[in-house]
Amino acid sequence: MKQVLLGRQPYDATAQAMRAFTESRSPDTPDEIWLVEHDPVYTQGLAGRPEHLLNPGAIPVVASNRGGQVTYHGPGQVVAYPLIDLKRLGIYVKEYVYRIEHAVLKVLEAHHITGHRVAGAPGIYVRLADPHSHAALTGPADATDPFRGLGKVAALGIKVSRHCSYHGVALNVAMNLAPFGGINPCGYFGLQTVDLAKLGVVTDWSTVARQLGERLATQLTP
Repeated sequence: MKQVLLGRQPYDATAQAMRAFTESRSPDTPDEIWLVEHDPVYTQGLAGRPEHLLNPGAIPVVASNRGGQVTYHGPGQVVAYPLIDLKRLGIYVKEYVYRIEHAVLKVLEAHHITGHRVAGAPGIYVRLADPHSHAALTGPADATDPFRGLGKVAALGIKVSRHCSYHGVALNVAMNLAPFGGINPCGYFGLQTVDLAKLGVVTDWSTVARQLGERLATQLTP
């Protein structure tokens, strides 16, 4: 599968290009994975509610046709956009999301970090007190705060049109995390956001982009 390393790109132009690629593709169009790093931007998904945008400051807010709530993209974050014909791959959306998350889990594993899924909350989370622990999550310690002790390291938001996917997943590598304080990330009040650097991982954007692209290609190739 073709992996396109686009580097630093504005969000709007990339979103428009993904949409154009998807709308113009035929059943024979090869799948691609685009790997980008965006200028600072908040994106509000189709389910986005304005109360989750707390204090955007000077960072632009852009409406997006992906699923989900508000999130932040910025330098030091690998954003992967798999442009996949799900019908040709023979899977549905639930399995597609599972495979994207699995790819992220394998990238974290390569850096000795254990990621976790949280039921009903797409994305990947880590134990802040012990990100290397392999112990499975046993459920929230506090029903009023299902994310207690957890930090979100990867956010996921997709769009499927005519069985073809675009948008995708963002993995935090080494970035300024302060802008996440201007929102309720993915619509969850008080959810902490972390990156690999905060978890003690020393790496760079290019390395993680290559790793994520390869893992996604493995999961999404027929």
